[in-house]
Amino acid sequence: MAPPPKDYSRFTKDGLIKRIRWLEDQVEKQKQLVAEATTAADPSNSAAAAADAPHESAKTNCTALPSAGRKRKRKPLDPTQYSTRLIALKLAYLGKEYNGFEYQTTASQPSIEEELWKALVKACLISPENPDEVDFSPYEYSKCGRTDKGVSAFGQVIGIRVRSYKPLPKEEQDQDNDQDQEDSSMQEPAAKHAEHSTSDVEMTDASAVTKPQSKPPKPKPAKEWDPISDEIPYARVLNRLLPRDIRILAWAPTLPENFSARFSCRERQYRYFFTQPAFAPLPHALEGPAPSSLANRCSTKLQKGGWLDIDAMRQAAKLFEGAHDFRNFCKIDPAKQITNFMRRVFEADIHEVEDVDSALPFLDRPEFRPAGVPAGVRPKVYYFHVRGSAFLWHQIRHMVSILFLVGQGLEAPSVVSDLLNATKYPRRPNYLMADEVPLVLWDCIFPDLTKEAPGTNAHLPETEVNLNMQDGMDWVWMGEDNPVNLHGSSGLVDQMWENWREKKMDELLANRLLECMATKPDMTRHVDSRRMTQPKSQKVFEGGNAGRYAGTYLPVMKRNVQASVDEMNDKWAQARGFASAAELARTKNWRTVIKEAKRGLSSSSPSDKDEVE
Repeated sequence: MAPPPKDYSRFTKDGLIKRIRWLEDQVEKQKQLVAEATTAADPSNSAAAAADAPHESAKTNCTALPSAGRKRKRKPLDPTQYSTRLIALKLAYLGKEYNGFEYQTTASQPSIEEELWKALVKACLISPENPDEVDFSPYEYSKCGRTDKGVSAFGQVIGIRVRSYKPLPKEEQDQDNDQDQEDSSMQEPAAKHAEHSTSDVEMTDASAVTKPQSKPPKPKPAKEWDPISDEIPYARVLNRLLPRDIRILAWAPTLPENFSARFSCRERQYRYFFTQPAFAPLPHALEGPAPSSLANRCSTKLQKGGWLDIDAMRQAAKLFEGAHDFRNFCKIDPAKQITNFMRRVFEADIHEVEDVDSALPFLDRPEFRPAGVPAGVRPKVYYFHVRGSAFLWHQIRHMVSILFLVGQGLEAPSVVSDLLNATKYPRRPNYLMADEVPLVLWDCIFPDLTKEAPGTNAHLPETEVNLNMQDGMDWVWMGEDNPVNLHGSSGLVDQMWENWREKKMDELLANRLLECMATKPDMTRHVDSRRMTQPKSQKVFEGGNAGRYAGTYLPVMKRNVQASVDEMNDKWAQARGFASAAELARTKNWRTVIKEAKRGLSSSSPSDKDEVE
């Protein structure tokens, strides 16, 4: 019976390439065997076959013989000879070139988890049966956040069981101790015979006398194993194998009981960065009359395109604080059948990033500045800072999108309160979420859960929560183990400096080129009598590198709305054979039921297999 086909859906890209090469090599070997069998059956064709395929023959002989300079293969590590331990890793990554944190089989770009898997396997910290298949399930793996494609993280946390240098527990050597006692008893008669011997014996060489052997000295007590200094330098080892835009910052040797990077985390912090102005403003002479859609603008402080009203954004951000229903600030996935959208935001505010100097002096000219804005170094950099217990899918990017509309004066800050009122507005209006690249998972906080009351639910409005949690994890940061690991020739700072300087040079050259293009022309000179007009369309900023012309602006609360959560869940459940989402919720292990029905393993419909809890 033929073996079952391999499931390649969870193979890494490198693993698939290696598999293809192996299969190609097997095909070549089969061709060679067929050729040899043909030659043996008809020797008269041997000369002709050799003449027709000299290159193929040479290639086969070359691959069959190991090269003289090839390094000897290392003996594979035996994982049974090592102990394991559960640790936590705090890592950072720049997510622009990755398809998110979580491994996906259909992604065109690598994920952070895929790169972690390859580094862990190569370092022999985990020993899977199939190294090419990404499967963390045997290693008590957990992750704090699942950042989307393009999103970065500076404080992501995972938990995983890995190989350790901690000595395995030794069994008592009773048989060895018994053998030592037996040897000592056999030596005693020889010693007594030497004491009562004749003169003939005394005249012999002293070496002829069997002397009693002293009892072997007791072994010195083994040095107590230190869980940090005697352990594998996990962060340093992994940083040598990971891409340069993924770095392990710290590791935690001691974890609380029942630790889970997902469920033990009580606070997640995000930051979304943006510039002021948000996109290139036009000089006053080219702005022309404001679009008709601006007649009802909600802000009169800043009317110049590209500039944001930071104070209005702060006012709107503060309305997010507290426990609210955020169904109008997220993307709904009916496959998860979520019905509870209550989340608590501890803090939401707008902050300026200090000490970021990348000035474009032309922005400080009066014709590019809004009226009433004082002169200063431009552009400035700000970030939306939000801390919360947990967040829904794309929640931060939807929140930021609304804040940008407020900052441009297209919406009043009160639009946040309207969207948080799920009773009055149960269906989300159609609006685009903000760009993914400026978003960063800034940090994850793991407080001491022994001080937390059992069953505490921070999402409930009536729950009293600590708004200033402190991380209770004992992190060993790179550099605390050895300063050279942070500031040495191959230290963490040195590695990231190379990455930063490369991007800084790109930014610097683009900065100087932009300043040159904006200041070289004499805008009072008109060599062409024709005058180009600007589009009479509202330019909307959504967090990307440029604004988007959106035509006549329509306020958010007047736009078409999506289906309600209940309608989405019902539609998804009905498409899979259930009468409603409520019936699906009453079905025990409904995900398994759906998978079995999809695979054709069940002849009945899911509703016939309902097992109500």
